[in-house]
Amino acid sequence: MIRMALVSDVPEMLKIYAPYVENTTVSFEYTVPDTEEFERRFHTYTRQFPWLVYERDGRVLGYAYGSAPFERQAYGYCAEVSIYLAQEAMGRGVGAGLYAALERILCLQGYQVVYSLVTSENSRSLRFHEKQGYRLFAAFDRCGYKFGRWLGVNWLEKRLEIVDNPGKFPASWRTIVQNDEKLRDILASLSISNL
Repeated sequence: MIRMALVSDVPEMLKIYAPYVENTTVSFEYTVPDTEEFERRFHTYTRQFPWLVYERDGRVLGYAYGSAPFERQAYGYCAEVSIYLAQEAMGRGVGAGLYAALERILCLQGYQVVYSLVTSENSRSLRFHEKQGYRLFAAFDRCGYKFGRWLGVNWLEKRLEIVDNPGKFPASWRTIVQNDEKLRDILASLSISNL
């Protein structure tokens, strides 16, 4: 089941995220954030952006969220997306379902373009994003240093909906997804209500 994340999900989401920090170059963080810091991030991002979880049998097995990729006002129609899955959720369509729901909410909010940053050696994520309609926008060679080696980052882009005059800046996700029923309607329209 895909649902909106709650602050009470933070410990389980942190368990999913920790191995990406400790054992991989997927995350450029060196140290796993503590619960307090992860909660701070959660509250900061969810003021404006949706944060979704995939839950099965009472366990959170994946999450995806939006954030602001840039600070300047003219970038206000752009969002960055991130996703992390537990090993057992990979290859089951969970990532595609989370991204479809996240992108739909972002589009309904008024976002026009979404970006994702992927470490250049993370071929699995690059293939995943390509399947979701992202295209390589820029490649930054040897810009991150982790585990004793230099790493590149690929900047991927997907156009959700480009209009000549988008009007007001994107609304908060809370105005789009007022309740669980509204989220279920969004998921049903994407045919992913039951992953």
